Amino acid sequence: MMHPFIIGVGNRWRSDDGVGPFVADGLAARGLAAVEESGEGARLIALFEGRDNVVVVDAMRSGAAPGTVRRFEAAEEPLPAGLFHYSSHQFALAEAVETARAIGRLPAGLVVFGVEGACWDYGDALSAPVRAAAERLIGTIAQESG
Repeated sequence: MMHPFIIGVGNRWRSDDGVGPFVADGLAARGLAAVEESGEGARLIALFEGRDNVVVVDAMRSGAAPGTVRRFEAAEEPLPAGLFHYSSHQFALAEAVETARAIGRLPAGLVVFGVEGACWDYGDALSAPVRAAAERLIGTIAQESG
């Protein structure tokens, strides 16, 4: 993966839902192109446009242990249903990916990292396992980005 455009999805004021913005901030501090996005689907599709290599980081609820990181090669296969549906957006990450695929606007390289959250309360601090996973993920993405 060379020089991806990173999208950190989430709400930094809802505890672990802020993992995407946290990772985006860490990668931007390392000089990579990274933005924060709330997760609204149409905006995500707009961010995909004209890009060949995109990495998205978002919190997920799968029932796994908090801090578990799953990697999805979203350009090659659909995201598993239901993992990213905790937000108030009816048209969020999974729907944006599949809509972009259907209309021919999916980046050739699209990797989604889901980080299992534990706490969704109001507050700007990540839970300990999610913060540790986010810090490791920053290093992984930075290393893969060359």
